[in-house]
Amino acid sequence: MSKRLHFIFRTQLAALSGIFLVCLLTQVAAADETASLMSQKVRNEKKEKPIMLMTITSSSFSPHGAIPARHTCDGHDTSPELFWTEVPEGTQSLVLIMDDPDAPDPAAPKRTWVHWVLYNIPPGAGGLSEAIATADLPPGTLEGLNDWQRTGYGGPCPPIGKHRYFHKLYALDTVLPDLKQPTKAKLEKAMEGHVIAYSELIGLYQKH
Repeated sequence: MSKRLHFIFRTQLAALSGIFLVCLLTQVAAADETASLMSQKVRNEKKEKPIMLMTITSSSFSPHGAIPARHTCDGHDTSPELFWTEVPEGTQSLVLIMDDPDAPDPAAPKRTWVHWVLYNIPPGAGGLSEAIATADLPPGTLEGLNDWQRTGYGGPCPPIGKHRYFHKLYALDTVLPDLKQPTKAKLEKAMEGHVIAYSELIGLYQKH
């Protein structure tokens, strides 16, 4: 082979090698981008809020309706009757938290006031009767502290304005350990990674 032909052959071989290398690097980059997107998608899915599969209702008031005075500090301060349905398969326990994000004044809220904390409610319970006492809670149910630093239900008692009262129901894939009368914050920390469904019922109340 002449020197000229040898040179042309080497030049073409180098060019082909370069094209092959560029294609290979492009495929690797595309694969890395796909893997990154898939990883991001998985992370986003993990961050998504639980689907609201359940329904929580009350015979005492309708969604976004007025809570009767008997369930407040203006009346007997007794808990409302609650029902829930469509608890998903795989639920091992339920959590109920009632709180008010409008304290002290809906026009200038400064904190969320916690009214009721229950956990390890058995998934087959179906609800809670009106004016339920600790002794009558479904077997296995444990209580947390409200913002009066006591267990049990504390009804609406807004100092000013019309407040919203959220009755939040969570389905967990586990039974929590005895947290020794936890605050809402401590309970929510223990629930992390275990919530599989969620529903809420909002009632309104303004002192007369």
